[in-house]
Amino acid sequence: MHDNHWRKALPLVAGAAALALTLGGCTPAPAASGADRPLRIWSGSMTPIANNFNPFAVDTATHLTFGAIYEPLFFFNQLSSDEPVGLIGDAYEFSEDGTVLTIRIKPDLKWSDDKDLTAEDVAFSLGYGSNLDPDMLSAEATDATTVVVTYSTPKFTAASLILGSTWIVPEHVWEGIEDYMSETNPNPVGSGPYKLKAFTDAAYTLEANPLFREGEPDVKEVQDVGIDSNQSSEDLLKTGKLDWVGQFIANPDGVTANGRISTMNQQQDPTVIMTCADATLGCEGAQTDPAVRQALNLAIDRGAISDKAFAGLSGEASPSFALLPRDEKWLADPELATSPQEADAEAAAAVLEAAGYTKDGEGFYGKDGVAIELDLFSPDGWTDYNDAAKLISAQAAEAGIRVNARTVSEAEYWTPVSNGEFQLALYGLTQSLVADPFSNYDQYFATAATAKVGEMPSSGQNYARYTNPVVDEAVAAAGATQDEAIKKDAYATIQGEIARDLPYIPVVLNASQSFFNTADFTGWPTEDDMYAAPLPYLSTASAVILTHLRPAK
Repeated sequence: MHDNHWRKALPLVAGAAALALTLGGCTPAPAASGADRPLRIWSGSMTPIANNFNPFAVDTATHLTFGAIYEPLFFFNQLSSDEPVGLIGDAYEFSEDGTVLTIRIKPDLKWSDDKDLTAEDVAFSLGYGSNLDPDMLSAEATDATTVVVTYSTPKFTAASLILGSTWIVPEHVWEGIEDYMSETNPNPVGSGPYKLKAFTDAAYTLEANPLFREGEPDVKEVQDVGIDSNQSSEDLLKTGKLDWVGQFIANPDGVTANGRISTMNQQQDPTVIMTCADATLGCEGAQTDPAVRQALNLAIDRGAISDKAFAGLSGEASPSFALLPRDEKWLADPELATSPQEADAEAAAAVLEAAGYTKDGEGFYGKDGVAIELDLFSPDGWTDYNDAAKLISAQAAEAGIRVNARTVSEAEYWTPVSNGEFQLALYGLTQSLVADPFSNYDQYFATAATAKVGEMPSSGQNYARYTNPVVDEAVAAAGATQDEAIKKDAYATIQGEIARDLPYIPVVLNASQSFFNTADFTGWPTEDDMYAAPLPYLSTASAVILTHLRPAK
């Protein structure tokens, strides 16, 4: 299963010249009323935007593919512990042993091409492409609205992945597509509230789907633009030419001062130093030694990084990879609540020296005559990440660890991240959809979620190439039970292992800032009604918000 809500809390993007966007053939201009124009968003795409609406192409498809066009069965609000909201799905239940999942979908559903959406489509989708769980034995539509799925192992804890992160596609379209990963799907047929109206490499426009089960949304058009400069995005927000963005802005008051734009900051997704961890899978470099990762973890000054790179807007990340305080009951050891906030160069040196490393004449550690020298890369223009990388490089040097911070283009970033041909990369993990860190452990730390260097994981997002049979066994145990005591024991094992091995070295809890136009559009989430996280790049959540919005009168 893929945990496909957009996997990165996008940092700000900077470095381009002043922007002159062409949106569907016209330059954007402010409008007096939200009713007279599209809702304009920036979900993080840079130009040129790829004409790709394939829900299985997680890294390359346009952001609004996920939720606005294609949907999962249910929406799990990661900011609350409420029961999931039915989308295509209406209800579900597990058998007593957790190996049989019965799903009931809503009646009289339609695809955007006016074909019936039935349980047959759901059964097909669960067994198609990267949706296929290797533990699934069968998925059978027993009538037009009921699907019975049988697994070889209990799936209680995987409910949010199966029901909230599996994209349901029309069988009559996808049954003839054999190479599902290379398909770009330029004419998508989905079940969501919107369908594609127009596409250019500068922007694409979605229009309300008149066949949507709840009736077409009140906001009739949504335009997702490509922007190559954070300053351009900020300027467009200030001048009324953008309505919704999710990006890091160090001085949010400068955007909200006119009373037109509101903002929220949910600190939820950890920014990490992702390492290519396992030499047996083909990773190369000193970072494959856990001692080097442990030393680097001790060498960095997270407080300084938060203040200088993230303008004090980030939070403290946990090496348990539970979201605190939301997941507090699953934290086994209070010592793992947060990573060290100050650098400890002496402790880092002690770890390296105990592992047989010695300093050279320049004060840098190495072993057997080979100095530790690691590349840490981030995408050019992600300036909070770029600044963080420079700080990490300087802090590591003070502890005798040579780390070279470098930037690459966005395209050059995603390829090595996906295929494992890197040493260190600044990366954003996404949090679990429910108040339970199981999906984090299953997707980022389990061996089944990774692949050899040179290959992309077919199921999961363990891009660190981390393997640990103790973790695998504990993940399986947690997924097979509803007994909280058993799960807590399993999570205690996982947390202890990953906090020691550090395939992902926590840096900060990312500042996830959203900015949205409350003057022209109403119905946004509020502090009192946080029905979905207000970030336009989050799959499903962004679509749920679009269905709540109305043009201001």
